[in-house]
Amino acid sequence: MPKIVDHDERRDQIALVACRVVAENGFDQATIVRIAREAGYTTGMVAHYFDTKQDIIIAALRLILRRIEERLTKPATDLLTVLSEALPVDEQRFIECAFWTAFWGQVSADKKLKRINAWVHREYMRLFERCLSEGWPVWAQLNAATREQVLRSVVTFINGVTASAVASQSDWPAAKQVEQLRLQLQLLHAWAQDTIAVPSKKVSAWTSR
Repeated sequence: MPKIVDHDERRDQIALVACRVVAENGFDQATIVRIAREAGYTTGMVAHYFDTKQDIIIAALRLILRRIEERLTKPATDLLTVLSEALPVDEQRFIECAFWTAFWGQVSADKKLKRINAWVHREYMRLFERCLSEGWPVWAQLNAATREQVLRSVVTFINGVTASAVASQSDWPAAKQVEQLRLQLQLLHAWAQDTIAVPSKKVSAWTSR
């Protein structure tokens, strides 16, 4: 009886290998031949699932986003624990984040990747907004403008730590990443509380200093 092949699983496997190849060798060196070899397949087998290298990269992006969503929506005791799931605190997350940073370097020169990146960014923001709304009690008391600022600050900070850790992994061990995120959340919480207690004009003046 012929073996039943799970094609979705095989596509994910190839996409996951592509993440590692890009993370270890860079975007330009991550050829279909290399990805196929690392996955243990022929180039013909990979071509059966993906027409181009760009298609593999897009599949890898979707896979990473799905994994991030699974991590950010699983039960957790506090907001810091949830948001730490998005940081490169272990080997697999580091590979995924290194892939992200390599991808960002390609976006400006490719219109299709720009569109894909815009979609990924919207999904990314949606996930973090959900985390804040469910894990931060003060969130319900904030006006829309303050929520937007907090959300963008959190995402910008996590992206910054991600890029720093990928560039210099030894300088950013997991504990340091989490501790810096803790500090950022504390500062944002204090600022957000001020926006509730202080009239908006005074808050605007304070933030412009």
